[in-house]
Amino acid sequence: MADLARQSQALGARPALLLIDMINAFTDPKSPLGSESDAVVAACADLQTVFRSRDLPVCFTTVEYSNESQAAVFRRRLPALNALSAGSAAVEIDDRLSPRASEPVFAKHYASAFFATGLQAWLKGQAVDSLVVVGLTTSGCVRASVVDGLQHDYVVWVAEEAVGDRNEEAHDANLHDMHAKYAEVVSVNDVRDAIGVAS
Repeated sequence: MADLARQSQALGARPALLLIDMINAFTDPKSPLGSESDAVVAACADLQTVFRSRDLPVCFTTVEYSNESQAAVFRRRLPALNALSAGSAAVEIDDRLSPRASEPVFAKHYASAFFATGLQAWLKGQAVDSLVVVGLTTSGCVRASVVDGLQHDYVVWVAEEAVGDRNEEAHDANLHDMHAKYAEVVSVNDVRDAIGVAS
C-alpha cells in the first residue's frame, strides 16, 4: 500500500536543534548500548556549529536513572538500560558535542524527549517554532521525540546523516516512516541551506 499524500513543510523562523541522547553509553561502540557512530557525531557537530553561528537554540537529552522505581517496566524489558546511572560517565554528553552553559541537557527516563521533562517549557520560552532532531537511536528515542514534536505542533526535520541506530534495517524503515507521516527527512546540507549557512 502506498504512503499517504503529504505536503512538504519548511522550517520556521526560529528552529531549535534537539540532540537526542548523544551520550557516552550510546556513542561508545564498546558499551553494551553503543554502536559505531563517529559519522553521526560528526554530522551533529556540524549542525551544532550551524545553529550556534546563527544564535539559534540548541539543547540535548540524556537518559539516566537514580533509583530502581524509575522506568521500572522499561528497564525490566531492556536490562542494559541499568547501566545509565545518574552521575556516571555513561550518561554524560560525548565530549565532541559538549554543551555550552546556555544549552540545557534534559534528563529523561523514557524514549521521548518531551515525556516528563522540561523540554516543552524551554522551547516555548525560547520562542521556538520548529525542530531539527538528530541523535541516537533512529528507531527509538529519535522517533519517539519526532512524533511528540509533531504532537506539540512543531514542524520537525530529521537530518539523515545525523541520526543512527544499532540496527540498519530499523534505521532505514524508521526514516521512511517518519518521512511518510511525521517529519521531513532531509540532509545536513538541506538544513544548512534552510538556515542560510553556506557549506
